[in-house]
Amino acid sequence: PLKKEGRDTGAGAGTNIRPLAVITGASVGIGYELARCCAKNGFDLLVAADQAEIDRAARDFRAYGAAVETVQTDLATLNGVDQLYSTLNGRRVDALLANAGHGLGGEFLEQSFDDVRHVIDTNITGTIYLIQKVAREMRDRGQGRILITGSIAGFIPGSFTAIYNGTKAFIDSFSFALRNELKDSGVTVTCLMPGATETEFFERAGMEDTKVGKAKKHNPADVAKA
Repeated sequence: PLKKEGRDTGAGAGTNIRPLAVITGASVGIGYELARCCAKNGFDLLVAADQAEIDRAARDFRAYGAAVETVQTDLATLNGVDQLYSTLNGRRVDALLANAGHGLGGEFLEQSFDDVRHVIDTNITGTIYLIQKVAREMRDRGQGRILITGSIAGFIPGSFTAIYNGTKAFIDSFSFALRNELKDSGVTVTCLMPGATETEFFERAGMEDTKVGKAKKHNPADVAKA
């Protein structure tokens, strides 16, 4: 469905122009697999992450015939989001997969507030800032698809992951509301809410020794495909 909608509607219909997907947090894990799904389904890609691994990931995506552009930037900052958005240079975005996110484990009162703020700004501030920029253009032309990575953690009180779960509660709720606001616009909004998935998330969040960190997890490729 993504491939058909991107190729048959709007700018580029009847030409060889491929639809464009923007994927954030695309260097590893679910974001990497989401980008790979898009590349396999006929999209060109603009992929972003705060890690240098984004360039290695891009080489994998190009193997599917996609033209891939990379941006390494901190999407927790407005400047970082602006850098990503300016790279579009006016190109139409057919699909936005807003996947960038960070976790943080431990007792809230013992956490560095700089670390707390970075999780909030990555998971919420940078995410909705990018969505607003891209979704306005989608709405104005009456076509586009948005996928936002929330989490089932947004429905669970997150003892020792209080900030992460709180940010995902916001994202889950925001996604449902945006979907309703855009219901007659031609723009779709999907909220991906995975459970525990086998990615670098737990290592980066300092949660490898937790119960969920040690438990069997979903395959990120299966999650992205679903």
